[in-house]
Amino acid sequence: MKRLEISVCLGLVFAVLLSIASLNTECSEIRDSVLRLHVLANSDSAEDQALKLKVRDRILSVSEKMFSHAATKEEAVEDARNHLSLLQEEAQKVIFDDGYAYPVSVSLETSYFTTRSYGSVTLPAGEYQALRVVIGDGGGHNWWCVMFPPLCISAASEEEAQLSDVLSPEQMTLVESDGYEIKFKCVELYEEFRRALSRKSR
Repeated sequence: MKRLEISVCLGLVFAVLLSIASLNTECSEIRDSVLRLHVLANSDSAEDQALKLKVRDRILSVSEKMFSHAATKEEAVEDARNHLSLLQEEAQKVIFDDGYAYPVSVSLETSYFTTRSYGSVTLPAGEYQALRVVIGDGGGHNWWCVMFPPLCISAASEEEAQLSDVLSPEQMTLVESDGYEIKFKCVELYEEFRRALSRKSR
């Protein structure tokens, strides 16, 4: 009897893992369609956190015009890559104008993000290509959003339409459904477990 119970439990665990792995495959297609923005403050002091938001606002203001003709993530990434120096100059200008001497770096990197909600949509955890802005030591709480499609720039009423420009109807169903937020949390645990195994194998 115990063998039967163990077999049933193992079967259920395997089915759940298979389901999560299948969902994670769909999530990877969503990740491949999105460019994130990641801004790291120098520290958690009130002044450094306020400076982070000023730098964020300047980056978003500049990038809004930069991505005006981008129809895909690849085009947005190429636009960002071609303007990294400009973005860094603009961020540095904000910092100097505010009376700080912190250096700032702006680069395109692949970074891990947890499950996040933006208005009525939820994006799954995982590795996304991101424009990364590090102020000073980069030791403070960070701020992130979706740079392309520009969810962190546009009004809430425009979010769904813009995201649907790069996601399929099936993918939009995933990110818009309240029920999938819990499933995305399972994907997040799966991704963190997979990343932990990867680190151990190095």
